[in-house]
Amino acid sequence: MAKPRTPSSAAGTAAPSGDGDASKIRSNSTSSPTPAPPATLHITPWTLTSKQVLHRVHSDQYQAGEFNPGKKGNARFSPIRDNKGNAIPTIYAAITFDAAAMESVFHDVSHAPGYKNYAKDKLEGQVHSQVQVQRDLKLADLSSVALRKLGVQRKQLIDTEKNEYPNTRLWAEAIHAKHEDIQGLSWISRQDDTARAVVLFGDRVPQGTLQQVGSPRNLLRDEQAYAELLDLADRIGVDVTPGK
Repeated sequence: MAKPRTPSSAAGTAAPSGDGDASKIRSNSTSSPTPAPPATLHITPWTLTSKQVLHRVHSDQYQAGEFNPGKKGNARFSPIRDNKGNAIPTIYAAITFDAAAMESVFHDVSHAPGYKNYAKDKLEGQVHSQVQVQRDLKLADLSSVALRKLGVQRKQLIDTEKNEYPNTRLWAEAIHAKHEDIQGLSWISRQDDTARAVVLFGDRVPQGTLQQVGSPRNLLRDEQAYAELLDLADRIGVDVTPGK
């Protein structure tokens, strides 16, 4: 099991390669401008099946199955509004703990080679919770095959940087507006491509659909949760260090 490391001046820096300019860290971004959604959206439904357990890493100000009101924030598919201008409550989750952590607390860790410092204090107030889906939910599939029919590339919708979020949110709003039977979105996580991530539309998911499993685990104070997080941190080259 990985253990927190003490800050090091070498952490987060690339070793010289001896190649002159080639030794400089290059951007690995493959994103391109996100186009506006077309008038007709050819979606592919994906079923989030009943009894599936979803993992969430979120602020302790929310309950495990509580939707974010959707009135503020800056995420890929939220906050969004319906065609009447009302905020759409949303909830993000993933199929695994690793994916949930990668899409939240480790979302902004750089791709620089070697170990990067991550301030332990950033985990304050963050919890891991699990919810079980009590009925099948119909989501729009945003995986690569489905995106071909939808008419947008993964790099334009899923793999973009934050500057494109206002444009990626337009796709979520368009899907919500044009497909009244769709209850959320599902895609292969950008941060962990071994698992799916989902965002659910609170105005389309019946009350009681998400049932809490066990008790939320504080990422700092629950020994097992912290150990799992440190293991993940080690695999992505992160030193969890004291400080803010």
